[in-house]
Amino acid sequence: MDECFKSVHREHSKGEKTYPVERFGVAHAKEVNSFHKSFPEYSVTPLVKLTALAKRLGLENIWVKDESFRFGLNAFKVLGGSYAIGSYLAERLGVPLSQLPYERMISGEVKQKLGELTFVTATDGNHGRGVAWTANRLGQKSVVYMPKGSAPERLKNIRALGAEASITDLNYDDAVRLANDNAKKYGWIMVQDTSWEGYEDIPGWIMEGYTTMAYEAAQQLGAQKPTHIFLQAGVGAMSGGVTGFFADLYKDDPHPPIITIVEPNQADCLYRTAYANDGRLHFVKGEMHTIMAGLACGEPCTIGWRVLRDHADNFVSMPDYVAAKGMRILGNPLPGDTRVISGESGASTLGLVAELMQNSSLGWLRDQLEIDVSSKVLCFSTEGDTDKDGYRNIVWDGKHSSCE
Repeated sequence: MDECFKSVHREHSKGEKTYPVERFGVAHAKEVNSFHKSFPEYSVTPLVKLTALAKRLGLENIWVKDESFRFGLNAFKVLGGSYAIGSYLAERLGVPLSQLPYERMISGEVKQKLGELTFVTATDGNHGRGVAWTANRLGQKSVVYMPKGSAPERLKNIRALGAEASITDLNYDDAVRLANDNAKKYGWIMVQDTSWEGYEDIPGWIMEGYTTMAYEAAQQLGAQKPTHIFLQAGVGAMSGGVTGFFADLYKDDPHPPIITIVEPNQADCLYRTAYANDGRLHFVKGEMHTIMAGLACGEPCTIGWRVLRDHADNFVSMPDYVAAKGMRILGNPLPGDTRVISGESGASTLGLVAELMQNSSLGWLRDQLEIDVSSKVLCFSTEGDTDKDGYRNIVWDGKHSSCE
């Protein structure tokens, strides 16, 4: 067994105690998608079929949803931030969100009713950029705190949208606490996908916002059904929302897709929680040295975990070199396949799929995930090269952490 890789399998929960996923399901995701369609920047992101790669790896099909085209922001995160802010404003105004499309949301009438608002968040980059972008469109303010080691390019992109943004000397979870403390102190609105007791409305809306990505993928797949879905996780909000969508979509299917959650070794809070299986959340403390900056989160989202606990099949903790491998494979496709520029977090799942099929020491993990020549794999490349220097350092120079 390769000790760089750890995995735990969970049987699906069944019956009345199973955490409900209707809020992330097909019917509601269609409504979420309608909200996003009201933005002039909206377009469906590509679902790339990598036929040559699938053949090379010994799989039947591989599809990758390329979120580098999302709203011109090079990452999917704006889906959650914009939908959460829209939902918050609709609740504050006392109107259904269906009556608050983009054009009305940015109107002078709505701004006058709301007054001046400040939205605050903590982020490694992509989520904060989405929140800053939405606040900018609304003519409102935003404050963004970034953890220690965040890429200067990501900070620059957030500041370019008018946000008051800074890189702190804190890890991600402590930056979240700083944002929350200042939200209480100054009356700001906290927009975070990490949830805890007493703070679950906005994280829940963020998770619902992410279902647009899954809804589009399902529409693009049509009658084709993946046998395996791989989802990367930081706090578990995106993976929870997307898992909830597919759990609802295939609720009557006797053989639903096998869903595997992927995390870096240095920030594997969901794997640890699944492995312990004691009814408690398990945290990763201190600095999390991983190239997968978007996944460097040590404390699970409570709502996300509830969905994953009952509807995901596997939790894998893996080394950084696997994500780096995914970046290189996607950026240098085989003849006939489409190129995908994918950042370190975005490429993590495809990297794992490739390593699984090429690394002879991982037979135990292939067996656990039930992946073989008949498998049809769906991955989500959640970001492009949002840190261009970092992307080149990895793809050109081979910079990545080893298994520790």
